[in-house]
Amino acid sequence: MKKIFSLLFAGLFILSFSVFAQNKYVGSKMCGMCHKGEKKGSQLEIWQKSQHAKAFETLKSAEAEKIKKGASEATECLECHAITADAKFTPEGVSCEMCHGAGSAYKSIMKDKAKAVAAGLVDFKDNATIEKTCKKCHNEKSPTHKGFKFEEMWAKIKHPAPKG
Repeated sequence: MKKIFSLLFAGLFILSFSVFAQNKYVGSKMCGMCHKGEKKGSQLEIWQKSQHAKAFETLKSAEAEKIKKGASEATECLECHAITADAKFTPEGVSCEMCHGAGSAYKSIMKDKAKAVAAGLVDFKDNATIEKTCKKCHNEKSPTHKGFKFEEMWAKIKHPAPKG
Protein backbone atom coordinates (compact mmCIF):
# COMPACT_ATOMS: atom_id res chain seq x y z
CA MET A 1 0.00 0.00 0.00
CA LYS A 2 2.86 2.39 0.83
CA LYS A 3 4.41 1.70 -2.57
CA ILE A 4 1.17 2.60 -4.33
CA PHE A 5 0.94 5.92 -2.48
CA SER A 6 4.62 6.61 -3.13
CA LEU A 7 4.19 5.93 -6.84
CA LEU A 8 1.03 8.01 -6.96
CA PHE A 9 2.75 10.92 -5.18
CA ALA A 10 5.78 10.67 -7.50
CA GLY A 11 3.49 10.64 -10.53
CA LEU A 12 1.61 13.72 -9.34
CA PHE A 13 4.88 15.50 -8.60
CA ILE A 14 6.22 14.79 -12.09
CA LEU A 15 2.92 15.79 -13.67
CA SER A 16 2.78 19.07 -11.74
CA PHE A 17 6.40 19.83 -12.68
CA SER A 18 5.69 19.22 -16.34
CA VAL A 19 2.60 21.45 -16.19
CA PHE A 20 4.68 24.31 -14.73
CA ALA A 21 7.41 23.72 -17.30
CA GLN A 22 4.85 24.11 -20.10
CA ASN A 23 3.50 27.42 -18.82
CA LYS A 24 4.22 30.25 -21.22
CA TYR A 25 4.83 33.90 -20.43
CA VAL A 26 1.91 36.16 -21.28
CA GLY A 27 3.37 39.59 -20.46
CA SER A 28 2.45 42.49 -18.24
CA LYS A 29 -0.28 43.74 -20.59
CA MET A 30 -2.18 40.51 -20.05
CA CYS A 31 -1.62 40.57 -16.27
CA GLY A 32 -2.41 44.27 -16.15
CA MET A 33 -5.87 43.82 -17.65
CA CYS A 34 -7.06 42.59 -14.25
CA HIS A 35 -4.44 44.02 -11.89
CA LYS A 36 -4.91 47.75 -12.42
CA GLY A 37 -6.86 50.45 -10.64
CA GLU A 38 -7.64 51.11 -7.01
CA LYS A 39 -9.93 48.08 -6.62
CA LYS A 40 -6.92 45.87 -7.35
CA GLY A 41 -4.51 47.86 -5.22
CA SER A 42 -3.07 49.65 -8.27
CA GLN A 43 -0.73 46.70 -8.77
CA LEU A 44 0.00 47.43 -12.43
CA GLU A 45 0.56 51.12 -11.79
CA ILE A 46 2.96 50.41 -8.91
CA TRP A 47 5.00 48.16 -11.20
CA GLN A 48 4.95 50.64 -14.10
CA LYS A 49 6.42 53.37 -11.87
CA SER A 50 9.08 51.07 -10.43
CA GLN A 51 12.69 50.44 -11.36
CA HIS A 52 11.68 46.84 -12.08
CA ALA A 53 9.68 48.03 -15.11
CA LYS A 54 12.81 49.75 -16.44
CA ALA A 55 15.24 46.91 -15.67
CA PHE A 56 15.67 45.77 -19.29
CA GLU A 57 16.17 49.33 -20.52
CA THR A 58 19.02 49.83 -18.01
CA LEU A 59 20.94 47.10 -19.85
CA LYS A 60 20.97 49.32 -22.93
CA SER A 61 22.52 52.27 -21.08
CA ALA A 62 26.09 53.51 -21.47
CA GLU A 63 26.67 52.67 -17.79
CA ALA A 64 25.66 49.04 -18.36
CA GLU A 65 27.94 48.84 -21.40
CA LYS A 66 30.87 49.92 -19.20
CA ILE A 67 30.14 47.01 -16.87
CA LYS A 68 29.39 44.39 -19.53
CA LYS A 69 29.75 44.84 -23.28
CA GLY A 70 26.49 43.77 -24.92
CA ALA A 71 24.65 43.72 -21.56
CA SER A 72 21.21 43.77 -23.19
CA GLU A 73 21.99 40.45 -24.85
CA ALA A 74 24.16 38.82 -22.17
CA THR A 75 22.52 35.80 -20.57
CA GLU A 76 24.00 36.57 -17.16
CA CYS A 77 22.41 40.04 -17.25
CA LEU A 78 19.10 39.04 -18.79
CA GLU A 79 18.41 36.35 -16.17
CA CYS A 80 17.62 39.13 -13.68
CA HIS A 81 16.70 42.06 -15.91
CA ALA A 82 14.10 40.59 -18.26
CA ILE A 83 12.04 37.63 -19.30
CA THR A 84 13.39 36.35 -22.60
CA ALA A 85 11.12 33.37 -23.08
CA ASP A 86 11.30 33.13 -26.85
CA ALA A 87 11.75 35.26 -29.94
CA LYS A 88 8.05 36.24 -29.93
CA PHE A 89 8.23 37.63 -26.38
CA THR A 90 9.40 41.24 -26.12
CA PRO A 91 11.59 41.76 -23.03
CA GLU A 92 9.85 44.09 -20.59
CA GLY A 93 12.02 44.28 -17.52
CA VAL A 94 11.29 42.58 -14.23
CA SER A 95 7.59 42.10 -14.76
CA CYS A 96 4.89 40.15 -12.92
CA GLU A 97 5.92 36.74 -14.16
CA MET A 98 9.58 37.08 -13.13
CA CYS A 99 8.37 36.62 -9.56
CA HIS A 100 4.94 35.02 -9.90
CA GLY A 101 5.74 32.47 -12.62
CA ALA A 102 4.70 32.17 -16.26
CA GLY A 103 0.99 32.95 -16.44
CA SER A 104 -0.51 31.04 -19.34
CA ALA A 105 -2.01 28.28 -17.18
CA TYR A 106 -3.32 30.45 -14.37
CA LYS A 107 -4.28 33.75 -16.04
CA SER A 108 -7.91 32.78 -16.55
CA ILE A 109 -8.46 31.21 -13.11
CA MET A 110 -7.03 33.90 -10.85
CA LYS A 111 -10.36 34.38 -9.05
CA ASP A 112 -9.75 30.97 -7.45
CA LYS A 113 -6.35 31.46 -5.85
CA ALA A 114 -5.92 27.79 -4.88
CA LYS A 115 -6.50 26.71 -8.48
CA ALA A 116 -4.16 29.42 -9.77
CA VAL A 117 -1.41 28.29 -7.39
CA ALA A 118 -1.97 24.67 -8.44
CA ALA A 119 -1.57 25.80 -12.07
CA GLY A 120 1.75 27.56 -11.44
CA LEU A 121 1.12 30.93 -9.75
CA VAL A 122 3.91 31.49 -7.23
CA ASP A 123 2.18 32.52 -4.03
CA PHE A 124 4.00 34.61 -1.45
CA LYS A 125 2.64 33.91 2.02
CA ASP A 126 5.18 35.79 4.12
CA ASN A 127 8.02 38.30 3.90
CA ALA A 128 10.69 35.61 4.32
CA THR A 129 9.50 33.94 1.09
CA ILE A 130 9.35 37.27 -0.71
CA GLU A 131 12.84 38.22 0.46
CA LYS A 132 14.25 34.88 -0.69
CA THR A 133 12.77 35.47 -4.14
CA CYS A 134 14.18 39.02 -4.30
CA LYS A 135 17.63 37.78 -3.36
CA LYS A 136 17.74 35.48 -6.39
CA CYS A 137 18.75 38.66 -8.25
CA HIS A 138 19.59 41.20 -5.57
CA ASN A 139 22.80 39.52 -4.44
CA GLU A 140 26.59 39.60 -4.70
CA LYS A 141 26.53 38.13 -8.23
CA SER A 142 25.36 41.51 -9.51
CA PRO A 143 28.23 43.81 -10.48
CA THR A 144 26.32 46.79 -9.03
CA HIS A 145 25.32 45.13 -5.74
CA LYS A 146 25.73 47.43 -2.74
CA GLY A 147 23.86 45.38 -0.20
CA PHE A 148 20.16 44.66 -0.12
CA LYS A 149 17.87 46.18 2.49
CA PHE A 150 14.77 44.06 1.99
CA GLU A 151 12.31 46.05 4.13
CA GLU A 152 13.30 49.34 2.49
CA MET A 153 13.22 47.95 -1.06
CA TRP A 154 10.03 45.93 -0.55
CA ALA A 155 8.26 49.11 0.60
CA LYS A 156 8.97 50.59 -2.87
CA ILE A 157 7.47 47.72 -4.89
CA LYS A 158 4.98 46.16 -2.44
CA HIS A 159 1.69 45.53 -4.23
CA PRO A 160 -0.66 43.39 -2.13
CA ALA A 161 -4.09 42.45 -3.38
CA PRO A 162 -6.75 44.25 -1.37
CA LYS A 163 -8.73 42.09 1.05
CA GLY A 164 -12.29 41.32 0.14
